[in-house]
Amino acid sequence: MKKIITLIALFVVVISSAQTQFEQGMTKAFGLWKEGKNAEASALFERIAAADKTSWLPNYYVAMVNATAVFSEKDKTKIDALLTKAQDALDVEFIKDQNNAELYVLQALIYTGYVVADPMTNGMKYSAKVMEAYAKAKAIDPNNPRAVFGEADYQIGGAKWTGVDTKPLCAQVDKAIELFATFKPETPFSPKWGLDRALEVQKNCK
Repeated sequence: MKKIITLIALFVVVISSAQTQFEQGMTKAFGLWKEGKNAEASALFERIAAADKTSWLPNYYVAMVNATAVFSEKDKTKIDALLTKAQDALDVEFIKDQNNAELYVLQALIYTGYVVADPMTNGMKYSAKVMEAYAKAKAIDPNNPRAVFGEADYQIGGAKWTGVDTKPLCAQVDKAIELFATFKPETPFSPKWGLDRALEVQKNCK
């Protein structure tokens, strides 16, 4: 009996130290990202993903760091490299799980990166893919604020070319903001971004 208790105690210690290692790594990577050290943050998230195959979050953030970096990058060759890296990391998680709304929201963001980088070449090619990814995210989780907002935001962004009525889209932005208020991330590291941007777009809607 004593042996069993010792084994259980050891097992618990191993689990808790593994968790703290994961948590420490994630916290450090977020810190680097916040400091604008995108390449270092991405590399650390990659190392965490390699060490912990059970969590989808490290690869999610590899994709996120690289996809969002595109929106402030002017060098076309760097943009292609960033989006490829983002897609590769996301694909690893799609192979494991096709029923995660957050992955589809991020997929839409990667496609948006292609559109923003070269609207003339990629606008037609990727716009339908953006909308399809958001539709999949909403089908899995209709109350995901990032899915509801992202879809509306993308259409509002293109309204000057498409001539689409933005009034119902602005109503979707309002709905997303309500959803942000009640959204509860599963873990401290689960995605919770998007509210700031939604409030900004809501202001412009008014």
